[in-house]
Amino acid sequence: MAQDTRREARSTRPASPARVLLPLILPAVAVGVAASLVYVGLSVAAEQLQRVLWGPLPDALGIGPYSVLWMFVMLVATGIAVGLVVWKAPGHAGPDPATTGLNAPQLPPVVLPGLLLATGLMLAGGPSLGPENPIIAVNVGLAAWLGGRLLARMPGSLWPMLAEAATIGALFGTPVAAALVISEALAGRPARGLLWDNLFAPLTAAAVGALTTSLLYRPAFDLGLPPLGHPRWQDLLAALVLAPVAALLGMCAVRAFPCVHAAFQRLRHPMLMLPAGGLVLGVLAALGGHLTLFKGLSEMGELAHDPTGWTAGQFATLAVVKLAAMVVAASCGFRGGRIFPSVFVGAALGLCAHALVPAVPAALSVSASVLGMLLAITRQGWVSLFTAAVLVVSPVIIALLCIASLPAWLLVTGRQQMQLRSDGTPVR
Repeated sequence: MAQDTRREARSTRPASPARVLLPLILPAVAVGVAASLVYVGLSVAAEQLQRVLWGPLPDALGIGPYSVLWMFVMLVATGIAVGLVVWKAPGHAGPDPATTGLNAPQLPPVVLPGLLLATGLMLAGGPSLGPENPIIAVNVGLAAWLGGRLLARMPGSLWPMLAEAATIGALFGTPVAAALVISEALAGRPARGLLWDNLFAPLTAAAVGALTTSLLYRPAFDLGLPPLGHPRWQDLLAALVLAPVAALLGMCAVRAFPCVHAAFQRLRHPMLMLPAGGLVLGVLAALGGHLTLFKGLSEMGELAHDPTGWTAGQFATLAVVKLAAMVVAASCGFRGGRIFPSVFVGAALGLCAHALVPAVPAALSVSASVLGMLLAITRQGWVSLFTAAVLVVSPVIIALLCIASLPAWLLVTGRQQMQLRSDGTPVR
């Protein structure tokens, strides 16, 4: 009887954290590699199509690739193509993008091909959105579907978390962003064990996803701006001004978002909403030029390569037009995310500040403006800080950004977000 009691006690004793975490390594590695391959495959395919649509094709027609006429033609044609996919594809290429964020819904597998196609066409055609929201949704859906069948003994909630972390790691080329996002999400849940126990599997997936992307695709966020030297008091003052100013500009877009979305929703059909959105984007492209097209990462690098090549007014125009284009593209139904174009807006605004006041270092003005813009658009504190910091190679800037984030956060917290509920009301 005593032996049976001891045996029962041993069998009910909780397993050590190491024994619980070890079986998660292989699924995390598999999800990390797969998520990165999906992201890299979509990005490379979209870039190849973009080169054809914006290079040999207009040249063969005798039209300048970035002429006003061709930008109109391409943006309207992209609206028609994506509208066809949204109309005819199973599941209509996922939910309304205005209602989604980084925390993607778990979509059925039949919806994912249409979502991938709509995203690839959008990325190649020029609307001002990034790949982050749809690619996270695709990877979450694939991981939940395949993982639940191949490893049914694993908890179902594991797969979406691994896929989200792996995709964020792949998008930014580093697992740090994913760890920060997951830790921010865990902060609102009841504590279950140590933080690093909870981060073990997602961090593994994110690290593998980031490494795979770096080996195959090599995304670059560093703008090559001169690093910030020893900080001065005036640098702190500049950061405390620029981050809230950028946040206020971002909040203007957030406030306009429900109204613009409601206007496009009155058209009711994707074959009306998306071509109409393409037409409006063509007008904005005519105002802002070709640098306001696409997700904005390479275009932002072009701006930063020659900060003196534009006037403060031109930088301001680029920032405002790009912000308006992002609002329109996300409102009319193009499948895409808002982080990458928001970074471009913040960078253009920061370069505008540097052009107005050359004493403010470009690295500081850009990173502080990106920080404020992302806080307003995403309401993700860690992602905003991380993204603003990786744009410039300057470790000393992190302390300034942390301080600058405080007044900017006071301006945006508790207010409506750039995400809508299914009934069209803003999320707060």
